[in-house]
Amino acid sequence: MARRGAAALALALALLAVALAGAAAQGAAVEDPDYYVQEIWSREPYYARLEPEPFSPPLPAGPGEEERKLRASEPRAPKKATKPKKAPKREKLAPETPPPGKKSNRKGVKTKSSEKAAGDDHRVPVAREAVREGCPPLGLETLKITDFQLHASTSKRYGLGAHRGRLNIQAGINENDFYDGAWCAGRNDLHQWIEVDARRLTKFTGVITQGRNSLWLSDWVTSYKVMVSNDSHTWVTVKNGSGDMIFEGNSEKEIPVLNELPVPMVARYIRINPRSWFDNGSICMRMEILGCPLPDPNNYYHRRNEMTTTDDLDFKHHSYKEMRQLMKVVNEMCSNITRIYNIGKSHQGLKLYAVEISDHPGEHEVGEPEFHYIAGAHGNEVLGRELMLLLMQFLCQEYLARNSRIVRLVEETRIHIIPSLNPDGYEKAYEGGSELGGWSLGRWTHDGIDINNNFPDLNTLLWGAEDRQNIPRKVPNHYIAIPEWFLSENATVAVETRAVIAWMEKIPFVLGGNLQGGELVVAYPYDMARSTWQMQEHTPTPDDHVFRWLAYAYASTHRLMTDARRRVCHTEDFQKEDGTVNGASWHTVAGSLNDFSYLHTNCFELSIYVGCDKYPHESELPEEWENNRESLIVFMEQVHRGIKGLVRDLHGKGIPNAVISVEGVNHDIRTGNRGLEHASIRGARPSTLMVLG
Repeated sequence: MARRGAAALALALALLAVALAGAAAQGAAVEDPDYYVQEIWSREPYYARLEPEPFSPPLPAGPGEEERKLRASEPRAPKKATKPKKAPKREKLAPETPPPGKKSNRKGVKTKSSEKAAGDDHRVPVAREAVREGCPPLGLETLKITDFQLHASTSKRYGLGAHRGRLNIQAGINENDFYDGAWCAGRNDLHQWIEVDARRLTKFTGVITQGRNSLWLSDWVTSYKVMVSNDSHTWVTVKNGSGDMIFEGNSEKEIPVLNELPVPMVARYIRINPRSWFDNGSICMRMEILGCPLPDPNNYYHRRNEMTTTDDLDFKHHSYKEMRQLMKVVNEMCSNITRIYNIGKSHQGLKLYAVEISDHPGEHEVGEPEFHYIAGAHGNEVLGRELMLLLMQFLCQEYLARNSRIVRLVEETRIHIIPSLNPDGYEKAYEGGSELGGWSLGRWTHDGIDINNNFPDLNTLLWGAEDRQNIPRKVPNHYIAIPEWFLSENATVAVETRAVIAWMEKIPFVLGGNLQGGELVVAYPYDMARSTWQMQEHTPTPDDHVFRWLAYAYASTHRLMTDARRRVCHTEDFQKEDGTVNGASWHTVAGSLNDFSYLHTNCFELSIYVGCDKYPHESELPEEWENNRESLIVFMEQVHRGIKGLVRDLHGKGIPNAVISVEGVNHDIRTGNRGLEHASIRGARPSTLMVLG
């Protein structure tokens, strides 16, 4: 994609000013820790001359004898969780804890000074920086670490194998199948372990653990040892003074717990050896490893597969204030095509900001379709939020660079972007950080409501009327009115939900996408199953062929969604429909945004799940942008498919609320309030189109 130096440089300088301001506000270092580490280690003489054979450290004498004895005899499993001995301070997630000024994005982690390295006879290289750098996750949660890189001593069964020992992995609806919620050892004894092969020398700095994701069972590890190796045969245990360090693990199954190594260890393999576990449970755990891969210029495979981006954008996680400042910078850079406005306020009074991108911002042009992206309905699904901020910058930068594709899109479309629909929830997740937020912290609004399923259930009204054969005389098949009970002040409706409804009723959107996280699939309506009490049932809309195309347009241009070789995120394999799924056939929900949009407005809405990891580390954002960039643009371009036109009376005056019916499609649409136009993404023959005044 063509670059124009002046425009890109101007926006880059403006974004740099925002980054510096944010760093100053938080007291954070501006430098990239990963690049800093690589520069330091490239000067080490040992790594400047990599040996052709792997370096294999012998087990140290003394404390190492304990490990040899454990191999010879099998001790009894502990009856209760033993108290960890000289364990480092454990960092548990505490939503109230303010984030320190550290760009490592581990917001819930306190920086601890390095302890004196014990046992130089390890002969395992040890990082000796005066200041500890925060290393990112290796990628167990994001699937960057493949199943073949995970190994374990034993496992109860395949569904509880080492490949399931990933942080935040979720079990299936029916447990005890191929997709369960942790690695679980086949026996409860001190010989069990799970290890990661980093496939290159890595500076390991920490371990994050969880228990087993299960509705019925309580399984977690309460303490463990950490060992490293260069050949997977000879292992060195992390020390604390002269003895093996026992790290304190979990006290329940869902809250992630971080333990930093007292001194970073350099090796290829890292192993976790559970020492105690919950009294009434088993050895089960999910984990993530923090580590900085060391530069390896001689390894072509790694260099070839490392993802880079040429887009000069602000790749970081933004707090609410930083998001607002970034939107202001983009608006100032592209004032002729952008407008910032808000659609309301959150429960805690934060404004719900939107950015409009159009050649005539602030006005609806005849024949120009309205499109929207919404992100952050679940506050902890952060990737969608950051993708929207990146898209906003990208459109501005490319428009200034006169990229013909982007210029055409901006001039022919009125684009609206809401990056954070649930800012209250996001602030909670942001305090926890990308590794320690868990699966649900910040998901709901401040008053505990799931926005995505908080819209009025219009499906039941429609289907009930159809069953009574009251269609179309008494109940329309479109523009179904919102029930009175939903509009009352006592209804359990989030203020954010009411704001979105008012926004969608005001602007005649034609197409929209709401970005979510935790999976990699595009879901299209209906989201609610028609059969009562069915958890999963394929329930298509009358426009099913259009929705399937729209979903495929996004999925097929995503770098990973339609890749048949990719591993499933959690339990569902969506490859049979090329990375798309009918929402009700996946899991039924009443009152979804997709169903409401289809039945109450002219807008065709889809849910786009943009990544397995809801809250990826900051270092992952460039790759995630590359994964989604083309899809985000292609999906917007679909708003121009189908029929466009003006609906007028005999005198040439626009007909407001004219009903447009397509033969064979039991779902009508209407013209706008001014009656001047209608834009539809349907592909219908002119002879089958009827306009009912």
